[in-house]
Amino acid sequence: MIKGFKDFLMRGNVVDLAVGIAIGVAFTSLVAAFGDNFVKPIVASVGGGDADSKGFGFQITDSDATFVNLGGIVNALIIFVVTMAVIYFAIVVPVQKLQALRKPGPGADEPEAVPEDIALLREIRDSLVRQQRPPV
Repeated sequence: MIKGFKDFLMRGNVVDLAVGIAIGVAFTSLVAAFGDNFVKPIVASVGGGDADSKGFGFQITDSDATFVNLGGIVNALIIFVVTMAVIYFAIVVPVQKLQALRKPGPGADEPEAVPEDIALLREIRDSLVRQQRPPV
């Protein structure tokens, strides 16, 4: 049972998945810092207001709990698009190019096709060889 578990852990997919998760966590903190320190102030500046302002959004009632923060939604959307773009261009595209380089060209696995006249001559030759052998 332990050997089976060890084999499962040592398969390439599990190790690749663990590395991917670790990179994802690190990348998430980087993107969150970018959003909090760069995108969020820009989105809040569009909403205007004074130092006590909550940013871009609107208040439904007098209670602070009913403030609809549209700036937060826009910020999350921008962060999502930036994250997906970086993942696509930094990870997906290079991996696809590497896989294309590793993949053999079309027809590499197939044997070269023999012309029909050569195949027919080979059949005749093999038939003559079988006729000349003495029966066992």
